[in-house]
Amino acid sequence: MLKSPKKMALVFFPAYDWAISPTHPEREERLLYTQDQIAEEGLLDIEGIREYRPDIAVERDVERVHFCVPDVKSRTTESHMISAGGAIKAAKLVLSHEADCAFALVRPPGHHSMRVVHGNRGFCNINIEAIMIEYIRDAFGVDRVAVVDTDCHHGDGTQDIYWHDPDTLFISLHQDGRTLYPGSGFIDELGGLGAYGTTLNVPLPPFTSDDGYLYVMDHLVLPVLEEFRPEIIVNSAGQDNHYSDPITNMMLTAQGYAELNRKLSPHIAVLEGGYSIEGALPYVNTGIILAMAGMDFSHVKEPDRDLQSFKPQREIMDYCRELCGKLTVLWEHRRENAVRLRGVNRYDEQARTIFYDTDGITEYQQERLRLCGDCPGSWVIDSSSAETGYRIRAVHVPRKSCPDCRKEALGHFQGASKSDFDRVFLQDRQDKIFETR
Repeated sequence: MLKSPKKMALVFFPAYDWAISPTHPEREERLLYTQDQIAEEGLLDIEGIREYRPDIAVERDVERVHFCVPDVKSRTTESHMISAGGAIKAAKLVLSHEADCAFALVRPPGHHSMRVVHGNRGFCNINIEAIMIEYIRDAFGVDRVAVVDTDCHHGDGTQDIYWHDPDTLFISLHQDGRTLYPGSGFIDELGGLGAYGTTLNVPLPPFTSDDGYLYVMDHLVLPVLEEFRPEIIVNSAGQDNHYSDPITNMMLTAQGYAELNRKLSPHIAVLEGGYSIEGALPYVNTGIILAMAGMDFSHVKEPDRDLQSFKPQREIMDYCRELCGKLTVLWEHRRENAVRLRGVNRYDEQARTIFYDTDGITEYQQERLRLCGDCPGSWVIDSSSAETGYRIRAVHVPRKSCPDCRKEALGHFQGASKSDFDRVFLQDRQDKIFETR
């Protein structure tokens, strides 16, 4: 019997009873062929690779991350809670040392879901990676985490959730936002002033192939991870950068994706997008599983793969080299740049509009961050949407809050008038208190 060098856990939840619509790319069949391929390859016959059933997340798990408007039940289904529970199960297996690494092959996806949730955007209701990370922080005392998002779309939801968290490094490799939804993820998006530089975006040109992705891994991602020294590395493993994906324009192959995971060696991978249901997902997922388990994946190839189509274009490789150089400089100078940008200001205020493309909802946000030299700073968001009819206030106390930031945040919660807001939320990560009034 074959034996894998690493103990590898697979948590599988295909959500065969959930889809946005029968013809939508995010539908039941997404993992059907992957399930068949895993069986055909005999992966579960390998000693060391084992399948587990997912947990089911509870409302408290969601409330650590999100402000669901008006509440968690109205913005989630049972499938969303099992998908998040599948990611939690994967993390629990790794942190309890039952497995060396784990892959949560679950859906619905989540990386476009932001802190405030009025509805579904980018096929996502709740952010399953963030729910997993905040769970293990409470349950296992994990502090520093890195999320490397390799979905073809910018992980704008995960970026938003960790924008002000200096203990979470978020790196997104994605197709340039000028050419693909959600239209964000540029190199000047580096995090809030309390966590400046712990967000890094790598917008890659269309038709970037294996060589471009692997160059970025070697010359940017791995050196930054080595310096950041996370306790846990998470691969937000969207697979819509595959050459056969119907809604994107990249040229990654199953071999390229497997090699990327061999280099990254994540503790946990969580499936995100990927809509070439028959042509890509079965092979990419098989490659990821073998790479994470430390096994040979050289035989994993798509039946239609034409090697002549994947020669890297010189212009794209030149672009990748220049991009890595710019981002390396920004990373190395992040601390002095943060001090310069903060100046003598006590607060940082931002106003923005967020569009929920799936549900046709527009949200208006006003955010106020308290800049603090002793902690990441507390923040408050006032949010409204004409489509949902809700006006809410969301107040956040960070895990490592100082007394002054905590006091000010509680004042924002207690002082909010019922005449001004339909809901007022308190997310106190320091004392693990979650209240709504």
